[in-house]
Amino acid sequence: MTRDTVLQALGLTRQVSSPEGPLTIVRDVSFAIRPRESVAIVGPSGAGKSTLLALLAGLDMPTAGQVWLAGQEITALDEDGRARVRGAHVGFVFQSFHLVPALTALENVMLPLELIGRRDAAAPARDMLERVGLGTRSGHYPRQLSGGEQQRVAMARASVTRPAVLFADEPTGNLDAATGERIIQLLFDLNADAQTTLVLVTHDWALAGRCQRVLTMDSGALIEGEARVGADAGSAVGTGH
Repeated sequence: MTRDTVLQALGLTRQVSSPEGPLTIVRDVSFAIRPRESVAIVGPSGAGKSTLLALLAGLDMPTAGQVWLAGQEITALDEDGRARVRGAHVGFVFQSFHLVPALTALENVMLPLELIGRRDAAAPARDMLERVGLGTRSGHYPRQLSGGEQQRVAMARASVTRPAVLFADEPTGNLDAATGERIIQLLFDLNADAQTTLVLVTHDWALAGRCQRVLTMDSGALIEGEARVGADAGSAVGTGH
């Protein structure tokens, strides 16, 4: 892994057992992503996109291959080691929000800061809620918020640590079109402000086209070649498999 690479996959394969025998969900995937690059992973349902994202983030382990994240081979670490790397370098935005229902909006955003030992978590969490337009809703619980508001809290939580890599898995999947568009604009604005690397899984080609680079998956593999669509895409690195 070189200094100008923040995330790299090398020969990633993920197999699971099925009644018909071994099923390959991700097949020999390799690519590299630069710091501050935005990359979309697209493909039909069942192509392996979300599984690949989980492997890249160290939430799942490959059957074969390596993942390097922020200079560390996370596939060589145990579960605690991978959790430490995620806490220090990774943010997540999921389709189903994954907020802690017993915590207020402010407490949800404070959580990743507290997990890495920040004692001043409340102030940056409040600032981030203001940034996403929810300063007046900081004391509300997830059940008291709309879907769009919950996703804004989730984005504030994902961004508050200024992670090296922000993973977003179908972030507008549970939202109506108008709300989804506002969420996506906010996602790209936050990403630009924090100069974070964005890895976005989506089935929406219009959304993918807003990223600097598009990787297409089918049947667990990357389709040969890749689209580079952003203004700075000419400096992107990576190989399709």
